[in-house]
Amino acid sequence: MGNGASYLELTEAEWQEKIKRAQAHLKECRLCPRECAVDRTTAKGVCRAGAQAVVASFGPHFGEESVLVGSWGSGTIFFAHCNLRCVFCQNYQLSLLGQGSPVHSEQLATIMLIIQDRYRCPNINLVTPIHFIPQILEALWIAAQRGLHIPLVYNCGGYERVEVLRILEGVVDIYMPDLKYASAEQAHRYSQAADYFQQARLALKEMDRQVGGLKLNRAGVAQRGLLIRHLLLPGGLEDTKQVLEFIGSELSPDCLVNLMDQYYPCYQASDYPELSRRVSREEFRAAADYAQQLGLRLA
Repeated sequence: MGNGASYLELTEAEWQEKIKRAQAHLKECRLCPRECAVDRTTAKGVCRAGAQAVVASFGPHFGEESVLVGSWGSGTIFFAHCNLRCVFCQNYQLSLLGQGSPVHSEQLATIMLIIQDRYRCPNINLVTPIHFIPQILEALWIAAQRGLHIPLVYNCGGYERVEVLRILEGVVDIYMPDLKYASAEQAHRYSQAADYFQQARLALKEMDRQVGGLKLNRAGVAQRGLLIRHLLLPGGLEDTKQVLEFIGSELSPDCLVNLMDQYYPCYQASDYPELSRRVSREEFRAAADYAQQLGLRLA
């Protein structure tokens, strides 16, 4: 398998059609399941994003999954703002407080090329990108004309619209959703999104349809496919089992699952007694054992 990105196969007409469809949301934003319909050229959506993309930081990241890191680190671009309101968010300064600097599409394209050419990263890793898809597509088109060729990672919270994901078909190589909950009660209590799993389930099935299971190149670096993260919450074992059952029964068997144990009380988590501790070893071991029983391909 080569190292070329899917977007290199798009014609100029296909690029322009995708950009046009995405940019229509800036006048009446329905990019995410909240469908706030705000005119983002003059105001800000529920996610607090406006007309310009806001970048908090960018560069090689060695804390991502090994299949993304390679020798030079995954080329992360951290965007500000988020369509979820997770009370335990570990990146709350960016996603909830909006830390970052506005960038034009030309600047964002330059960032992508720096990641590829200066840092030699094996991919462009877009962190929390849903609300900036119009700006990202425009920047990606510019960067591709200037020689960008590495795969694109769509690193998201899972709260996506299928209709919008279809705009990204043929653009994104690797989808990496963080599938947070199966429980509507937990999703509402912790992220203000009671329909989270209803939307995420459809979104992940669409991602799977587009890219299938995770495929690696000869160096062991991901080139295309679906990589799912799930963060086990304290006391959340039963919900985690439901998440894992969905993955095992409805998605490609060779998608990669990263079951994560690095939860710690952060942001507003201390206001929720059940979230005020770390996950125990016993809880995580039970979750990992269940994933293995289901035959999941674990990272």
